[in-house]
Amino acid sequence: MQSPVVATVAHGERLEILQRRRRFVKVRTLRKAEGWTDERLLLSPEEVASLRRLSEQTHSAPSQGVATTYETINIHTVPDRQSPSFLQVKEGEKVDVIGRRVAPRVAPATPRPPPPAAKTRSKKSKDKKAKAVVPPPPLPAAPKPPRDWIELSKIGAAPAAAPAEAQPVPMDDWSLIRNAAGQSGWVLTRRLTMAIPDEVAQYAEGRRITSYLPLGETHDGKVVKPTWLWTTVEQGLQPYDFDSFRVFVWSLRHHRYETGHIERNLKGFFPVLTHPVLLAKTRNSSAAKVPGFSIIIEKKDGNRYRRSYAFVENRVRLSGEERVENAPAPSAPEATRSLADATPPEPAPSMRERIVDWRKRLFGR
Repeated sequence: MQSPVVATVAHGERLEILQRRRRFVKVRTLRKAEGWTDERLLLSPEEVASLRRLSEQTHSAPSQGVATTYETINIHTVPDRQSPSFLQVKEGEKVDVIGRRVAPRVAPATPRPPPPAAKTRSKKSKDKKAKAVVPPPPLPAAPKPPRDWIELSKIGAAPAAAPAEAQPVPMDDWSLIRNAAGQSGWVLTRRLTMAIPDEVAQYAEGRRITSYLPLGETHDGKVVKPTWLWTTVEQGLQPYDFDSFRVFVWSLRHHRYETGHIERNLKGFFPVLTHPVLLAKTRNSSAAKVPGFSIIIEKKDGNRYRRSYAFVENRVRLSGEERVENAPAPSAPEATRSLADATPPEPAPSMRERIVDWRKRLFGR
């Protein structure tokens, strides 16, 4: 690692492998330059093709917020510390967070096949005639044990040792990111910092911000302040992506951000989407689409639902919810495919709309 650099190759350039020594590989470039490199920096043609598919699948995936880093970090092909690193996020560079996954810190080792049994060579006897074997004399008969031998064996016996408890498997929290060039990969979540303004981030109260999205704008004189929606989690390494969400609105009276809506004790999952929401008809207004957002939550019955919320005049109103399929734990490319194909569902009609529809069918009015 301390030897001088003889050449630099770009991502995707083909190399010829000449020699291996432990984890280092001697390669030859297309320009006939030869040198040594770490094998973890090399990708097979199959891994390069997988990365291209990952970038295509996440090209249109909705962003869950912009993140940055205070140091240079590596981007991995899969959520595994031992996986190859093909790109880096420079200090201060901004990337889009589009997914999350919890994975074991050390990938389980693949079991190796047992070694083949050694072949036994039969020794040929020099003598053609087999020698007669004299059997040993019979042993004397063993005495019979007493009838209470089981009780006698328990006297002075050591207590049975308690079964050893299984050690917990250390886990890592990974984030799927996308850079400005459209390339996607996995980084450790703790190395990222969500780039939400400090005047809003100060209300995190020790919780980790997992996503944030703008909902609108408020004009305070010549100053324009966005309205923010964020999701947070109190403890990391959870099977869900967030446990609460909050809407911050700009107060024209106090000239600061205040909480417009908050919900806690949830089991929420990505993606969080912002989109127009159908607001139910009221006495003073007709049904219309207004700005809003939707989240996926898991209820106590184990089923997941997408809840839609309408955002009207700095107020958040529940518009409806619809059940969605519980996605199994997919591989990295499949997980991003579900994010890219996610579309906001139409909210379910309210009870008032159903009654009006029944009245029209029965009475024609």
